[in-house]
Amino acid sequence: MESERTYTAFANGRLVAAGGLGAMLGKVKAHLDRGGEPALIFEDWTGNQVDFDFRGSPAEVVERALPPEPKTGPGRPRLGVVAREVTLLPRHWEWLERRPGGASAALRRLVDEARKREPGKERARLAREAASKVMWAAAGDLPNFEEASRALFGRDQARFEKLVAPWPRDLRKHLARLLREADAMEEKPAAGG
Repeated sequence: MESERTYTAFANGRLVAAGGLGAMLGKVKAHLDRGGEPALIFEDWTGNQVDFDFRGSPAEVVERALPPEPKTGPGRPRLGVVAREVTLLPRHWEWLERRPGGASAALRRLVDEARKREPGKERARLAREAASKVMWAAAGDLPNFEEASRALFGRDQARFEKLVAPWPRDLRKHLARLLREADAMEEKPAAGG
């Protein structure tokens, strides 16, 4: 799910398109050109709602949506190093700077170690959060929303499915799939352990 970005688009709870960026945009563009209702588009891995400019031809829509080429500059762009600000207390900076390789290397090691500890649980948590974001945007005004949200985070799949039964079929199926994937990630043992 994380390796290739996929997207899902809904119009009033009905599935319009799902899949990779180009295929999804082509289907949504065709839907809109036929006079279809505006679509809510979500990135599957994060659950973030994303907007695209659908003016022009399908090729122009896809071209505008593609991420820009990475800029080269100082640092290690080939490694994918990204500079961002981190705010820590002085004692944290002092500890990090005493580590082999300095603060940046120490932070990278700490993050990598944390990611390896329970990768399934972390991915499952992120998948549930993604499902929650989709719910807020696409189903926030539907019946049983609050109780369904509690069931989602309470990992009660049966109760969740019962509560969302009156919701549009395609939206229900999408959310249930995200939750099944989260459960499967959580149950999968860590590699090598």
